[in-house]
Amino acid sequence: MNQNEALSQLKNLWEDMHEPDFIWQVAALAVCLGLALLFARWWEQNLAKNTSLSRHNARLGYVSARLAFPLAGLLLTGLALPLLTPLIKVNLLKLAVPLFTSLALVRVIIFVLYSSFPKARWLAPWGRILSTVVWFWLALYITDLAPFVIDALESVQFSIGHQQMNLWMVLHGALTVLLTIVAALWVAGLIENRLMRMGQVDLSLRTVAVRFTKTLLTLLAILISLPLVGIDVTAFSVFTGALGVGLGFGLQKIASSYVSGFIILLDRSIRIGSLIQIDSAGSSGEVSKITTRYTVLKHGGGTEYIVPNEILISSTVQNQTYSNTRMRLATTIGVAYDSDLDLVSRLMVEAARAQPRVLPDPPPRVFLTAFADSAINIELGFWIADPENGKGNVVSDINFTIWRAFKEHDIDIPFPQREVRILDRDSGP
Repeated sequence: MNQNEALSQLKNLWEDMHEPDFIWQVAALAVCLGLALLFARWWEQNLAKNTSLSRHNARLGYVSARLAFPLAGLLLTGLALPLLTPLIKVNLLKLAVPLFTSLALVRVIIFVLYSSFPKARWLAPWGRILSTVVWFWLALYITDLAPFVIDALESVQFSIGHQQMNLWMVLHGALTVLLTIVAALWVAGLIENRLMRMGQVDLSLRTVAVRFTKTLLTLLAILISLPLVGIDVTAFSVFTGALGVGLGFGLQKIASSYVSGFIILLDRSIRIGSLIQIDSAGSSGEVSKITTRYTVLKHGGGTEYIVPNEILISSTVQNQTYSNTRMRLATTIGVAYDSDLDLVSRLMVEAARAQPRVLPDPPPRVFLTAFADSAINIELGFWIADPENGKGNVVSDINFTIWRAFKEHDIDIPFPQREVRILDRDSGP
């Protein structure tokens, strides 16, 4: 309908409200609403009972449950119009048709937002407000009342530099940018799901591909949406110039960390699950998360270190699992000088072999490292293949086993002893 028809329909509805039979229109609309609510509730309960739905079918079921009320109301109102037209005036029902249509469109848009931002907490409290605003605007647009609102917004004009703007251009631009970004992130989400299922591709490459795709699609969405609403992109040249100066001076560390993050993800020198130690920072642990700005190291004691990616690029990093996950561990024990070293070596090797985490190849070996003041220092070296499960625990278990074996075979572990003599200065010679 055009603007004249919309005004005529509203005028007719206003006249109907002053007539006695208007109550029948209200009753007919109330019956349509009640039946639509009952159908929507029945449909939702029927879906809730069916727990065997797959994830994809469950998402479709959620969409259908959200659309059950507006679509049922639209169908019932559409059926009531030809039936009641010969009997009473139906201007109220005619107005309800576009409102039901706009409500269905709003719920589809909100579902796309939830799908595009599955971890966004702000959608929960703002979802109702956003849906109300979008529904109100769609209702105005469908009923052809939007041009009157647009004319009022366009009357509020201002300028930014050489760019002449008005309130409608700003609101329209913000909405267009928002919708294009949502569409871009939705497409990026589909690409992410497809890439993450490609198990033959390295996880780091998949991660950097997903982030690059999201960044590229978001940038393209902004560059495409701004000219669509009549905003010249060159109007932001001052802002982009200031941003470049800020990156060059105040934000160079942050920019360096972001570039370093992409380098780490591309060259795969550090991966999720790697055990690393940073010489300059003194931090060590297992890489649990890699972002474009920082890397998270989880220490064996539960402490997590957030290390900027710039430090990982500019410092020497000890990657204990770079080529393989095998790692050599060692424990040193001192024995008395009169001990049987052959027996000591055999007991220590047997203690290492008794641990299931110790690798048989290369086998555990014993080395005589030093003739100390009070003992002969013997080192036991062995290899493990799962350092992510801890290193101190396996060394501790082996030390306990060695201690018990030495006690059984009367092998002494000496300790330094000092003899202190106190001389009485007052006594004579």
